[in-house]
Amino acid sequence: MPKLGVQGTSLTLDGRPWWPIGINAYQLGTNWDVNAGCGAQVDLDRYFGGLAPHSLTRVNVYSSFAVNKQTGALDFSALDAVFDSARRHDQLLIAVLTGGGGGCENDHFKDHSWYDGGWKTEVSHGLPMSYQDWADTAVGRWGNSPALGGWTPVGEPEPSVCTDEACTWQARVCPTGSALLLRKFFDEVGARIRGLDPDAVIFSGHAGGAQCGSKGDDYQTVAASPGIDVLEYHFYPSTDAMPGDVSDGIARRINQAQALNKPLIVAEVGVEAGSCKSLQQREQEISMIVAEQRANGAAGVLFWSFVPDPRLNQCTLDIGPNDPLFRMIGAGAA
Repeated sequence: MPKLGVQGTSLTLDGRPWWPIGINAYQLGTNWDVNAGCGAQVDLDRYFGGLAPHSLTRVNVYSSFAVNKQTGALDFSALDAVFDSARRHDQLLIAVLTGGGGGCENDHFKDHSWYDGGWKTEVSHGLPMSYQDWADTAVGRWGNSPALGGWTPVGEPEPSVCTDEACTWQARVCPTGSALLLRKFFDEVGARIRGLDPDAVIFSGHAGGAQCGSKGDDYQTVAASPGIDVLEYHFYPSTDAMPGDVSDGIARRINQAQALNKPLIVAEVGVEAGSCKSLQQREQEISMIVAEQRANGAAGVLFWSFVPDPRLNQCTLDIGPNDPLFRMIGAGAA
């Protein structure tokens, strides 16, 4: 299996420059016989077998997927199956260890106190262990898998303070020093991951906008962490454009990544289709987005998001097994 790496502002595959076009498939670890899962169950061999070899898939590898819903005991079989199937089909995974918003886990937002040490010890809200213990467990278990491309410590990290029970984003407060707190988190978690997986490629998970701890210059402060190898931006043309906002748009983020001599991957590109737009029209639109982002210095893109049961009669971001976008995945990876 080829090895994912980093060289300056580019990704590499076995040491050669590589510009991947991949896909998010967050729910691959769902197995209704084993865990509570998230979303629909996927035929793993059909999914990975349908991709061009060495395509990049970003997937949730959460502790909640490692709990047997019948016994409550740890059960790694569903996640093991993802890595095993990816290996059999010569595929590469970006493994996301947890999500900042708590979706597909326990719907509990990871707030300022969590980044300020709670990640090391907090065991609550239905999860089987602390984040630190889960990171150690996951990296120790799958760090040597030939299918592993890299790790994302947290998807869309945001060290805000919640002021209402639902922690709605409009009511969150961003304390002074949040960027330095997030930087410290990545410094420590990155060092911990590398202690178990010395060759790890670590992704930032950033949404990339003006979120708490990442607004404006704060993004570069956090991104400079030695615990981050690849920066992220999540791009949805319903709210984004190129170059975007002068302080927090995608062009600014690419410039910041280049100043740090690190690659930036557009880890989520989401365009709605179905009742509102044909799949072919979406393919054409995304093709133009990919070309524009590549021309402006992005290091790769990942589409959002694969589901085995797309809702074609609704306007959604669903990408089903027969979507024409699969013609693009892997096609630009050179």
